[in-house]
Amino acid sequence: MAHNGGIVRLREAMPSIKPSEHKAANYILEHPEEVVQLSVKGLAERSGSSQAAIIRMCKTIGLDGFQELKVRIAGDLQMMESRKSMYQEIRPDDDVGTLIHNISENNMFSIKETLHILNEADVEKAVKEIYHAKRIEFYGAAASQIIAQDAQQKFIRINRQCSAFSDTHLQLTSAVTLTNEDVAFAISYSGETRHILDAIQYAKDAGATTISLTRYGTNPLSSLVDIPLYASSSESEIRSSATSSRIAQLNVIDILFTAVASMDYDESVDYFDRTRAAIQKAFR
Repeated sequence: MAHNGGIVRLREAMPSIKPSEHKAANYILEHPEEVVQLSVKGLAERSGSSQAAIIRMCKTIGLDGFQELKVRIAGDLQMMESRKSMYQEIRPDDDVGTLIHNISENNMFSIKETLHILNEADVEKAVKEIYHAKRIEFYGAAASQIIAQDAQQKFIRINRQCSAFSDTHLQLTSAVTLTNEDVAFAISYSGETRHILDAIQYAKDAGATTISLTRYGTNPLSSLVDIPLYASSSESEIRSSATSSRIAQLNVIDILFTAVASMDYDESVDYFDRTRAAIQKAFR
C-alpha cells in the first residue's frame, strides 16, 4: 500500500464526490493534521457527516477505507513538511527569477502528484493494448491536442500506425472506422469535452479498445472508456493556462511510449536509428 497521495486523490475527486460526502471531504482538506488523529466516528462528529458517508467517500477515491486514507494523508503531511512549499500561484509582480523557480517547481510537483494517482495495473493494460493495436487514434482538443500530437510523433517513430487529427470531423470519421483490433486514446484534462466524448462513443460502438487520460476522479470520459488513466495538477486553470497539467500528461505519454518501445526493444531501436538517419539526411 502506498503511504501518500490521500490529499491529492481527495482534492481531484471533489467534483465526483456525492453531496452527502462533501462535508467530510471538505473538513479533511481543511484540517488534514487533525484528521490523522481521528476515528471515523470522531470525523463524522466534527464534520457534521455520517460514518457511512465517510466510508463511501473513501471507496469513491479508490481506497479500502478510512485507515488507508489517514495513512496516506500522514505521508502527504510529512512530504509537505520536508518540501516546505507546495504549488505556487503566479502573481503579477513576480520577477523573472521567481517565475523560473516557481514554474519549474510547479511542473515537478504536478508530476509527483500524478505518481500518487496513476494506477500501475491500468498502465500495464494500456501498454499491452497499444502494443497489440493495429491502429491507434489519439483524440484531444485545444491544449490536449498538443498532447495527442506529441503521442503521435513518438509512436510513429517505432512504426505504430497512429493519427492525431485536430479537425473535429476527422476525429469523428476516424472513430467510426475503427475495429476491435484498434485503440482510441482520448485526452481531456476535464474529461468533459463534448466532441471527444462523441468520438470515444463511436469508437466503442465500433469495437475499439478505449483509453482516456483525464484529471483524477469520476468524469464523463473516464467513466466511458475501458482503461482510465489520470494526471494531476494543483494549478489554477485560468491563471496558469494549464501548463502544469500539460507537463503531467506529457509525462504519462512518455511512460506509455517507453513501455511499449521496450516490449520490442531491438526493433524499436532499429526504427529510431532509421527515422533519425532519414531526418538528419533531409535537414542537414
